[in-house]
Amino acid sequence: MVMNMETGKKDKEKLLEIAYKIIDAAHARILLDLRFLEVAMGNLSWEPAFGSSSYACDGKKIYFDPKKLVEDFKLDQESVVNLYLHEIFHLVFHHYFEYEKKNEKAWDLASDVAVWTVMMELDTYKDKSEADAERRLKLKTLRKRCPQLSAVKLYKLFLVEPPSYLEEATLRRLFCTDSHVLWKEPEKYEISLEQWKKITERIKADLKSFSKNKAGGESLDLELAEATREKQDYGKFLKQFMMQGEAMHINDEEFDYVYYTYGLETYGNMPLVEPLEYKDINRINEFVIALDTSASCKGKVVQDFLRKTVGILRSEDTFFKKMNVHILQCDNQIQSDTKITCDEDFEDFLINGKLTGFGSTDFRPVFEYVDKLRKDGELKKLKGLIYFTDGYGVYPGEMPDYNVSFVFLGEDDRAPQVPAWAAKVVLSPEDIL
Repeated sequence: MVMNMETGKKDKEKLLEIAYKIIDAAHARILLDLRFLEVAMGNLSWEPAFGSSSYACDGKKIYFDPKKLVEDFKLDQESVVNLYLHEIFHLVFHHYFEYEKKNEKAWDLASDVAVWTVMMELDTYKDKSEADAERRLKLKTLRKRCPQLSAVKLYKLFLVEPPSYLEEATLRRLFCTDSHVLWKEPEKYEISLEQWKKITERIKADLKSFSKNKAGGESLDLELAEATREKQDYGKFLKQFMMQGEAMHINDEEFDYVYYTYGLETYGNMPLVEPLEYKDINRINEFVIALDTSASCKGKVVQDFLRKTVGILRSEDTFFKKMNVHILQCDNQIQSDTKITCDEDFEDFLINGKLTGFGSTDFRPVFEYVDKLRKDGELKKLKGLIYFTDGYGVYPGEMPDYNVSFVFLGEDDRAPQVPAWAAKVVLSPEDIL
């Protein structure tokens, strides 16, 4: 019995020794081919977890079963290199730190597919199995629905168009390399998001000077850009559209309680100073929300954006009791104009409003229509216009005399440049959920 235990222990030690040799070889290989990942690799270590059925990472350690790793290596000598890169890119792109904010099922698939997309675009990646050919075919199919296969854009796709049971099973078989169970415990991460942000910035800089012949592909640039993009607070952004107005409100700042109390004490029920009933506060009175209902802007996404925008405005108590808000739907022409004058109108539109259009995009009809509303006296104190769009349209040539912002769901460098006179806001899918 003792001999069997000692033999089992020696077998484990031998297995672990072989596993670490394979890991060391993978480490050296990646350093040789992809030097810009050195700083990330320096912050990762490998921890044996005997009996584990899957690989997992907590942001600092990659947990592996030595027996499984050796067996996977025998079947595919690229498996450990691919696993190593898979975990590195998850961390560099900050996929771990977005987990709590997202639909786990959709984010698991989106982040795994995105990482494999980046890996297979590397100059050093060579197809060596039937699975590789199947992966490329699947990525080609996905690109027909989502031209840029970043985690953010794929997540948006999977939320709007959830994969069927069969498609999901195929995606998991081809792209799900590790378990994300440890992503649910960010409080246990040894390396913080801020630290990984610095590492990502370093990698982004090193990649530019890595070599004259670029090692990465378009998807790597896209993911690095998304990971280093400064996130915007949509609620704070909306406040810039508030306007000065007068509302019924006691202005405590200008009220002198000394004279008020003195009058009551001296003359009975006769205060010397009456409280001011009016106070200038920032609230929106007239506002335009334009919705791009072209074919590329899906109905649910537009509805989610509108719900988010209206929700923020209402929760911030930013509207006067008397409001004049126009919700315009437009593709290459004005499809509808819904006038909102009270909370009940908002509720009715959110419940019963239908999206119309879905043709090509032209922004100019909205601005022409707004000019007409102002000329006709329908909009007298317009403060701002928010245009929710994918950006693929014709912008007006002249600058309007009111605030304008174009809101995009995700960055897209191929979209036309936003005019200098308009603000640009880029939201992620979870920002409007």
